[in-house]
Amino acid sequence: MQYVAEMSESDKITFLQALVRLAKADGNFDEDEKNFVHEISLAYGVPASRFDEVLAVVSDDELVEKVKSIKDRYQAMCLIKEMCMLASSDGDLSDEEVLLIGRVGEAMGLELEKIQQISEWVIDRIIWIEQGKIIFEKF
Repeated sequence: MQYVAEMSESDKITFLQALVRLAKADGNFDEDEKNFVHEISLAYGVPASRFDEVLAVVSDDELVEKVKSIKDRYQAMCLIKEMCMLASSDGDLSDEEVLLIGRVGEAMGLELEKIQQISEWVIDRIIWIEQGKIIFEKF
């Protein structure tokens, strides 16, 4: 999470907006998800007074324009990683989520091959964790 400390407040908000927009991709953004984003915002050091701004992204196109402000390649890759982890967390990676992740990555200057590599790494990590549960009998 060192990359978060190095981000401007504006980029932190954009980063969080990307996660919110992705969470909304399934058409559902409930109170638990909203509370989770609020807690993460505070952990990132975003003032509570700017929380409404974190939730304010209304379209994929608006988000794609906003993420262009993230110029640091490592931060861009971390955002794609976080988006892939969020999208995979419910076990169902939708076409809308995949498309949004790809558009966001490309807007920040990442190659499709790099985005795919990060996505595959996240999926491999999830599989590895699930295998560990089986091996160590922690169902």
